[in-house]
Amino acid sequence: MSKHSIFRSFEFAFQGLAFAFRERNFVLHILSTSLVVLLGFLFHVTSMEWCILLLCTGVVLTAELVNTAIEKLVDMVSPEFNPKAGEIKDISAAAVLVFSIVSAIIALIIFVPYTFKMMQ
Repeated sequence: MSKHSIFRSFEFAFQGLAFAFRERNFVLHILSTSLVVLLGFLFHVTSMEWCILLLCTGVVLTAELVNTAIEKLVDMVSPEFNPKAGEIKDISAAAVLVFSIVSAIIALIIFVPYTFKMMQ
């Protein structure tokens, strides 16, 4: 693989991120990630907690990117209303929702004790 094609691959990936930033849900996940990072710095979380928080936010953002790609693909191949196409999009969105809920619970497990410690 030539250097040119490697740089081109990164260019396409960054272009995909630029597209994602036009999606409301992706921006909401970015805002949530920013809050998590801010709280991490505020509470001086441990290295292990940083790893867990970053892994969770990374997976949520990745899931949202995959969900967006699936939704756009379904819209492209099934432009008219199709209940099966709707099911595919709903299931894809549910995957993001499930991991978002799990990540929020993990964030609470990490941040609530720091909050109580700070209040004392």
